[in-house]
Formats: sequence, structure tokens, C-alpha cells
Amino acid sequence: MAQNNARSVIGQVWRYIHTAMATANNEHALIAEINATPILAAMYLATLEDLLSRKLGHYRGCLDFSLPVIMRYCIIGAGMAGIAAARRVLELGGEVTVFERMGEIGGTWIYTDEVGTDQFGLPVHTSMYRGLRTNLPKEVMGYPDFPIPAQKQSYIASHDILAFLRLYANRFDVVRHVKFNHHVVQVHPTEDGRWQIEVENLISRTKVWDCFDFLFVCNGHYHTPSVPAIEGSAQFRGQQLHSHDYRCADHYANKAVLVVGAGPSGMDIALELAKTAQRVTLSHHMDRLTFPFPANLTQQPDVARLTDTGARFVNGVEASFDVVLYCTGFRYSFPFLGDDCGIRIEDNHVQPLYKHCININHPTMAFIGLPYYVCAAQMMDLQVRFCLEFYAGRRCLPTRSEMLADMDQEMDARWRRGYKRRHAHMMGPDQGQYYDDLAQTAGIKPIAPVMTKLHNESSQRFVDDLIHFRDDVFAIVDDETFVAL
Repeated sequence: MAQNNARSVIGQVWRYIHTAMATANNEHALIAEINATPILAAMYLATLEDLLSRKLGHYRGCLDFSLPVIMRYCIIGAGMAGIAAARRVLELGGEVTVFERMGEIGGTWIYTDEVGTDQFGLPVHTSMYRGLRTNLPKEVMGYPDFPIPAQKQSYIASHDILAFLRLYANRFDVVRHVKFNHHVVQVHPTEDGRWQIEVENLISRTKVWDCFDFLFVCNGHYHTPSVPAIEGSAQFRGQQLHSHDYRCADHYANKAVLVVGAGPSGMDIALELAKTAQRVTLSHHMDRLTFPFPANLTQQPDVARLTDTGARFVNGVEASFDVVLYCTGFRYSFPFLGDDCGIRIEDNHVQPLYKHCININHPTMAFIGLPYYVCAAQMMDLQVRFCLEFYAGRRCLPTRSEMLADMDQEMDARWRRGYKRRHAHMMGPDQGQYYDDLAQTAGIKPIAPVMTKLHNESSQRFVDDLIHFRDDVFAIVDDETFVAL
């Protein structure tokens, strides 16, 4: 019994050392080890008499100073990012628990007719609409060592992506580590640097607390609509909705629809609506588009205000509408994170983060998948591998001040290039440099350059195809984010 108690305490001490070494600089890690050494010595002395009376070899693990400690990882979300994180942690030998509020793998790729709230009273997560196809070729949408299976079409249906994610999760034995229909209610750091997490079982309606060493936040960013404040919106008597709640054009047959926003989602949905609606107006603040629109699709500048029955535009034109559909993007949202987690969001800039993923205030927390205009699955896998180099203790993170300086330097460069704060996590042509930075900093295998090149070329082809009304490549994305869901 004494030997078992010693093993338990030693394990806890080593957990403390491991976390310190994984998330602190070398000096702090050394202090942690020095402080813990007397405790370890006491544990060994306390059990020496029992150990000497038995076969020494049987207790070699207890006497080995490199006693293995299995670290516990919590992953929030079982979409494209979450299953990539789970796979890589399992390969390291870590203990993984994935909390997924829906009943299946796939995240935003899951289609449902539900809008508003789901059967459990929670906001519907997915923005998927009926008949969606990817806006990037499948060749850039797979994981680095696990491509999407071959098929004739390059721009594939959403259900094919969903099937691919399930295939990946099964191949790497992720599914048995997922707790489906489990909603993360709140997350707080503990005094010893771990994570206390409250989770609700949505089926039994019971709540429990659990504690983890590391936390990967993988809840996506296509679930919380960004809706502009337009004067008169409260008095408009028609229907108002965001593209998050759009499911199919059939619901708007013979209606007059105002689409606000002419990004990829606005363009896509406006063209789809024109097939069934009486008339569609696309409102935006860009130069007038010269595409060959259908006869019942017109353009107007920004909305000055909504009226009881329609809208007045900044050019003075007024028109009546039955529906106002906002294609105005999404917001990053982490409602389960307590203030003590040290994360704030300012105009869609999640901060403070080291390399767009590690929480500088609490480095054992990481966000996977925030950057956009990217090769999503490729980047997510790279981000996870980057974080695990530090979490596994193979490398030590820079000091807090060094990480803050790194973040500030990158953001200052973005502001000088004309980026707005809401573009803090936008990559696009910068994605290759970002991937190389992650790989070089952590000393890990980079993403193949051909993927970045193909992604950028495919994005431009998508724009060209959209202009020429190629229905087979349309995909819904938010007004700011030009990347497949």
C-alpha cells in the first residue's frame, strides 16, 4: 500500500515537472525540477524498506527517475480540427477525451434542416446548406498523409467530405475516444496549471467536472453569425436571417429578397435565390459588379436603413422586400471559456496567441484552426504537431514576454500592410510563410509547398467559375472567409 501511494504521489510530482518543462522556459523548468527533487527523494526513502524486501526488478518502474506519466488531453469538438488533434495525441500515447455536442463526427460539415436552436435548446452549430459542394478541389482538402479518396470530380459534395472525416476518424481509432452529445459548459484553469472542465451530457441532462493537463479548443468558427447593426432593423416587418440559417432556395419562391453582402456566400446564395425568387437585390459596398447576372437579380450599394416594408439605400433608392438575408460573415466565439482563461476577442481578433494557436497566458491551452484562407486540414494537422512538440516536452516554449513580442511583431506587420483587426487571422498569400514558420520553430515536417500553390490557384479559379455561373462548384462561405467550410 505504501508503495502504491508513493507511485501515485511521484506521478503527480512528475506531472507537475512535465507541465512546467512543456510550457515554461528552461530556467523555470529547472527550478520546478529542483523544487520537486526533495519530494521525490522522500518518496523513495519512504518505500525503500519495502522495496528491498522484494525482487528489485519488479519495482524498476518506480525507481526509474524517468517514470512515465500519462498526460490527459481534452479536445473540444470532433470536426476536422478535433479529430486531427485526437489522432496526433493518441500517437504520442496521451489519454484523449473529445467532447462533441452533436451526435456524430464532422462539425460544420453535418447537414441539418434545423435552424435556430436544436433539440436540446442550444444554437444550431452547422451552417451547411442543401446541395453544397466544396469551393476548393479535394486535392488540397485532405490531411498531409491521408488524402481524400480518388473520384472523378474535383469539387465534391459536402456528404463526401463528411464521409472522408469519418473514414479518417475510424482509421486512427479516434471515435471510441469521443463523447457524443456532450456539451462543454465552462472551462477554468486550476492553480497547478491544469484545466477544470464542466460538461453536460445532453441525453441524461447531467453535469460533471473533469480535470485535464492540456486543452485543444477545436469548436470551429462558422457557427456564430456576425450581423451588422442597420438602422430600422427592428421595425422591418418581413423576415430577417443570416446565411447561417439558410438551407435551400425553395423556401423563398416568389418572394422579394435583399441579400446583404457580396462575398462568396452572398454571390452564391443570391444566384441560387434568383432561380426561385421573384426578384433578388444584392447590396454591397464594392464597385459595381459587371457580371452577367440573371434578369431578376439587381445590385444596390449599402443599405442606409430598413423601413417597415423594405430598405432605403445610400443612393436614395427605396425598394420593398419580403426577406433580408445577411451574408456578413461569422464571429469567433468560445462561450465556455471563463475570464480566467486569459483569452479576449477584439473585433474578431483572438488574443493573446503565440503563432495563432497557443494561449500565451495559459500555454497548455491551444486553438486549432483559427486562421482562414488556408489549406484547412493540412494546417490543422501542422498546428497540432507544432503544439505537441512543446506539450510532449521535446522543446521548451519561449518566455511569455518573448511570445507576446512575437505576436506583436506579426500583427504590426499586418497593420502596416493595411489589414484591419478583423483580418488578424487571415492568411491567403501569407499561408506558406505561416506554415514554414510553424515547422521551423518546432523542428517538424512542413506542409508540401505544392499544396499552398494549388490552394491559391484553386481559389482564383473558384472566383472565375463563380462569375461564369458554374453551379457545380458553388459553396457557401462567409463574407470575410474565402475557404471551404
